[in-house]
Amino acid sequence: MGLIGVRADEVATIVTTLEMRARPELAPVPDAPLRLVALERPAPDRYRALFRRVGAPWLWFSRLVMDEAALTAILHDPGVAIFAAVDDGGRDAGMLELDFRSPRECELSYFGLVPDLAGQGLGRWLMAEALRRAWAPGIERVWVHTCTLDHPAALSFYRRSGFTAIRRTIETFADPRLIGALPPDAAPQIPCLKPRG
Repeated sequence: MGLIGVRADEVATIVTTLEMRARPELAPVPDAPLRLVALERPAPDRYRALFRRVGAPWLWFSRLVMDEAALTAILHDPGVAIFAAVDDGGRDAGMLELDFRSPRECELSYFGLVPDLAGQGLGRWLMAEALRRAWAPGIERVWVHTCTLDHPAALSFYRRSGFTAIRRTIETFADPRLIGALPPDAAPQIPCLKPRG
């Protein structure tokens, strides 16, 4: 057993991949004060604003630094379905992204709610909506990954939702707060080891 050093300007996380190999018995979708709105071919700026709103507290940054053409290709691909969870005031409160580009599979690419909605049961609502859409005809596998930077309950939530953990990996990357992809005060629960500036 040993420790592996991580540079001060990087962040490390343990990533767990989970999957479902059979469509679960889907319960009725719980009531929620949100509605799911399909974002058909969203503009990259619109998508990035939603991605940042939901993911900044967990250091989601990959889509924020992605080349515009590469991001647009994903967002406009007919095999990718993107939804915003919107509250009664029309504000984005969550996101769901399903990737059907691999045959007979659906990746739950991005799934989350804004932090102030945590603990209200709305994750169950969003997961019910996700699974209803993910298990389209011909799908044999639905999978997702989470990491130790996500909400502390994320892994157990996916397991309770019917996913089985199949793989664990370690990922390191440049701290997005230091490269300007996220504001310096994003994810204060994750120490930034290198002074900013």
